[in-house]
Amino acid sequence: MSRKRHAVADFARYLRTETVGGMVLLGATAVALVLANSPLNDAYTAVRDFHIGPSSLGLRLSVGDWAKDGLLAIFFFVAGLELKRELVIGELNNLKAATLPVVAAIGGMVVPAVIALGVGWGEPGIERAWAIPVATDIAFALGVLAITASGLPSSLRVFLLSLAVVDDLGAILLIAVLFTAKFNLLAALAAVALMALYAYLQRKRVTTPWLYVPIAVGTWIAVHAAGIHATIAGVALALLTRVRKDHYEQHAPALRLEHRLQPWSAGVAVPVFALFAAGVPVSGDVLGTLFEDKIALGIILGLVVGKLVGIVGASALAVLFRAAVWPSGAGPRDIVAVAMLGGVGFTVSLLISDLALDGQAAEQAKAAVLLASMAASLLAAALLVRRSRVHQRADEDA
Repeated sequence: MSRKRHAVADFARYLRTETVGGMVLLGATAVALVLANSPLNDAYTAVRDFHIGPSSLGLRLSVGDWAKDGLLAIFFFVAGLELKRELVIGELNNLKAATLPVVAAIGGMVVPAVIALGVGWGEPGIERAWAIPVATDIAFALGVLAITASGLPSSLRVFLLSLAVVDDLGAILLIAVLFTAKFNLLAALAAVALMALYAYLQRKRVTTPWLYVPIAVGTWIAVHAAGIHATIAGVALALLTRVRKDHYEQHAPALRLEHRLQPWSAGVAVPVFALFAAGVPVSGDVLGTLFEDKIALGIILGLVVGKLVGIVGASALAVLFRAAVWPSGAGPRDIVAVAMLGGVGFTVSLLISDLALDGQAAEQAKAAVLLASMAASLLAAALLVRRSRVHQRADEDA
């Protein structure tokens, strides 16, 4: 029994290694693409679209939706815990350091939207499709960074995490404004009340999971019922979690939760999400007309070019006007390499594609997101490896 516990502990420790988590994520993505573009596509689609859950609570969702809205909330909770720690006691504790990723995220949303709108102007559906390239996929971007940038300062990871969280929150806000057919005020008030209870229990130093787990589940259900993207519940609860430890504690609640949930996030939540989200059929017909479709072309340019220009441009202006500072140990060239990862739209971009467009137009938009995300990943990987080697050589010479 002891040997089994040791094996489980070792496996969990293995999953906490970001490089391993990134490889598992990319592996799940590859499997999804193979399944969606093979004779197994019908079986894959049937599993993804199979509905399960209690209808009485409005939770009769497809397996794909459970992965996207449910499992991904765990990842957002873990990412939110790390962000909260960095804001309170870490790299972002300084106002100017915290300002940079926020400004960069805004630039990384505005420029891609303008490009997509400009390129696709006059096309049917562009009035909502312009929002497709505004999002950065946190999980995929961090996965690529973990695999390719071992020699870079840790401050760059914090910068990317913060930027991606702000970016995704902005994209979720756009979804709420553009695509929410109805807003349930009572459910939203219930979610706020549960969050307030969570914060109160944190303040009173209550630690039992018998209270926190039902509150977390109830908050998720309430946010979902309100018509808001349910993963925001994970971020909200994480930001309400205490990150400073008391004198009698070995670790603060945020660090304990992060340690316990990270293996589940990296080993289950994110790979399963990727398995069902990345299965985009890429037929010859879709690829053949991709660059003739103005909306698809706007999406590609928005993600690959717009994200880079927006993030780097906004960051440079913020530093130039002394509203922000570069991440510690990093400079403009490092930001260019990390900014390229902003073009990995994927999760939320695919979601907005489904919401904004129908039929063949939606398929082309999703193919454009996939192609742009792959291009951005490869370009970013090349830049990150190069910058990582530069930093490693500098460390060796020092």
